[in-house]
Amino acid sequence: ALVAGETVATPRYDFKAGRRVPGPGVPLRLQPHQVLLIEGIHALADALWPPTLGPGAGMRIFVHPSTTLPVDRLTSTSSADLRLLRRIVRDRHGRATTAADSIARWPSVRRGERRHIYPTYGNADLVFDTALPYEIAVLKVYAERYLLEVREGDPSYPVAYRLRQLIDPYVTIYPDHVPPTSILREFVGGSGFEY
Repeated sequence: ALVAGETVATPRYDFKAGRRVPGPGVPLRLQPHQVLLIEGIHALADALWPPTLGPGAGMRIFVHPSTTLPVDRLTSTSSADLRLLRRIVRDRHGRATTAADSIARWPSVRRGERRHIYPTYGNADLVFDTALPYEIAVLKVYAERYLLEVREGDPSYPVAYRLRQLIDPYVTIYPDHVPPTSILREFVGGSGFEY
């Protein structure tokens, strides 16, 4: 509808409360020569890219941490573990979600990736790897204590314990050393961007 020049009402969501904000939403209309940025698990889906756009009218970019980060000479961090650590920190900061809850939801998130993201991955014009070599050392500042809050006996405890062991060898780097334009700010806060 936006691409066709129509005005749409975009919903608002309160992440801390975990629900949509009541009301009609914010009206949005794409003006000539404006850039439309579509973000989310369905962003690469063909349904969002009608043939009427024509070639060159848009660029699909897939952004994710794909590099496995080395822990030592024998061990590396999988991109799935890095995404889970990012999610635990981000959800605690911006959504008031505990590490145990983030871990419990993780299998559902992974199913959503397999169902909605990876089948459309090939539609991307560009793939951007967001893994940063110092990322786990920064995430550790928050993740360590959030993971310690998961008690023995909680169904999420085995994963929390494994993640604690994974981040333990890293020397902590405090977030004030991270530039405000870094992708890492999406997870630890303090971004220089407004959104």
